[in-house]
Amino acid sequence: MNIILIGISIYILFQLVLGFYISRFIKSEDDYLLGGKKLGYILATFSIFATWFGAESCIGTAGAAYSSGLAGVTADPFGYGIVLLLMGFFFAIPLYKMNLTTIADFFKKRFSPSTEKVIAIFMIPTSILWAAAQIRAFGLILSSSSNLTVEFSILISAVLVITYTVFGGLLADAWTDLIQGIILIIGLLILITSIFFDGINIKDTVWLISSNKFTHLSLSDSKSFSDILFTIEAWAIPICGSLIAQELVSRIFAARSHKVAQRSSILAGSLYIFVGLIPLTIGLIGLNILPDIEHPEQILPLVAQKYLSPVMYIIFAGALISAILSTVDSTLLASSALMSHNIAFSIFNVTNEKKKLIITRMNVLISGIVAYFLATKAEGVYNLVKDASAFGSSGIFVVFIIGLISSFGNGLSAISSVIAGSVVWIISHYVFHFELSYLISLLSAFCIYVLTAFSEKWIYNIYSTNKKLSIGDPE
Repeated sequence: MNIILIGISIYILFQLVLGFYISRFIKSEDDYLLGGKKLGYILATFSIFATWFGAESCIGTAGAAYSSGLAGVTADPFGYGIVLLLMGFFFAIPLYKMNLTTIADFFKKRFSPSTEKVIAIFMIPTSILWAAAQIRAFGLILSSSSNLTVEFSILISAVLVITYTVFGGLLADAWTDLIQGIILIIGLLILITSIFFDGINIKDTVWLISSNKFTHLSLSDSKSFSDILFTIEAWAIPICGSLIAQELVSRIFAARSHKVAQRSSILAGSLYIFVGLIPLTIGLIGLNILPDIEHPEQILPLVAQKYLSPVMYIIFAGALISAILSTVDSTLLASSALMSHNIAFSIFNVTNEKKKLIITRMNVLISGIVAYFLATKAEGVYNLVKDASAFGSSGIFVVFIIGLISSFGNGLSAISSVIAGSVVWIISHYVFHFELSYLISLLSAFCIYVLTAFSEKWIYNIYSTNKKLSIGDPE
């Protein structure tokens, strides 16, 4: 075992010990899932930032920028950063004041318990796919830092992160997120500073990047209506698909006040975009530094090995692992919360707090095992996260927005919209391979919601009219 792997192992062990220590104070479901609603500005801000800043923000973004330029990195850091800003400016306060445990609780209050369960069922795969992306990224780091194969590294990573998460909880996540977020920022700053101080010619590097790699970033770059639609599609997936992700809203619900929830989300969004520009930049200039890499997603750790000393590389590797651990525990916790709180507890009428904790932790284990198998089959971290954002989210987004701002429609409208949006996306994306599959699913979900709501209203009016007429008829 080399010194780099030893350093990484010590860092991981420290995170595990810290998580285990804090987990001793978990006594109830609220403690485990919401940290007792005690998060202040610092913990809430760094927990949101570190949770959101996962493997795709580092390894995935750098790899996508390396292979496709800015055209390949619309989602990160820009799209997902905007999500945090939108949450802070428009949604954090109204959601916080509803006193919810999970986002599926909103659909129970606004629509029906059946809607709550359907929403939870469709959101669970998203969290597991996101967890799979983090586990795969962890494996890539271990593989690039040792002689281990990628497959075996992914297995080791899965065991570590599942163990880390089962014994933790949101409060443990928040404290480790604080440490991980700070180390992440320091590690990325050390790397980008080392590259620039090494004397790399930025002007020549940018010149080597073909001009087509800078297209599709904004609407002004588009030259046709189809280009505009492709750009909207690229932005819609991260924004609409992640706005009400359980990983994010759990931090909103865990804040100690609605003001903390709002301001922390805005601060985290700003920090996310700023820090996210670092791996993006490294991916772009990586074409000049290491022009012939077989796996583009290894550009970030390989550049770090080239420019950093062993001690500095350990810090940087710790930064990447921080990004992964801070996200994967949140994703596994999110899927477990939805499975336990919104499905299992109500079906089996579980009220005992100890039983709730056991069931929730068992669901974390199940989610982690599924995520591991998905990680071994995935083609890449970045695409895995994009699929996670797109799956099932179009209908959920439509139902959430309409349900939040109006009383139009009920449970049947919501369920029909979610199912229709998911089915349309799966068919258009995987069967027909449409490039605008997410926009098509959004439009389908909206149309089905409106049509179902109007149909229900029309049928109800006919039924009410006939009932009144029958009551008024003489015997």
